[in-house]
Amino acid sequence: MKTVLFACVHNAGRSQMACAMFNLLVDQSQARGVSAGTQPGERVHPECVGAMSELGIDMSNEKPKLLTPELAKETHFLITMGCGEACPHVPGLVREDWPLEDPKGKSPEKVREIRDKVKEHVLDFLGRQGWEKKTQIGQGAEKFQELVQSFSS
Repeated sequence: MKTVLFACVHNAGRSQMACAMFNLLVDQSQARGVSAGTQPGERVHPECVGAMSELGIDMSNEKPKLLTPELAKETHFLITMGCGEACPHVPGLVREDWPLEDPKGKSPEKVREIRDKVKEHVLDFLGRQGWEKKTQIGQGAEKFQELVQSFSS
């Protein structure tokens, strides 16, 4: 199984949203997402928690985490969130940078816009890796299809 690290400086917005969406949509037999930052904030930005709750994703209990050497050793891919020179660098990892605006302190409309760009990047990455969650037949399949549809629109 591969581990994808979503990282930024404070691990309080973009990387948290990306990780939550990734873990919801990934085939968990293929990969898992984790998030961390080089200077973790005190909490996840409330505006991000609110925007994600609109999609039915509860991030209210998430806490920013420190990017440690131990975490980096377990990781295969590093996805940074457009934080330029301040972004974490971990030698030896496949790195991709998603140029995303920091949602901290932005209006709800702007945070939704950033959230939706994060969603586009997550769906694209999952598609390129072939790690999309397969629909399970039986109970919950309809709800899952609705959720994927809401992410695709």
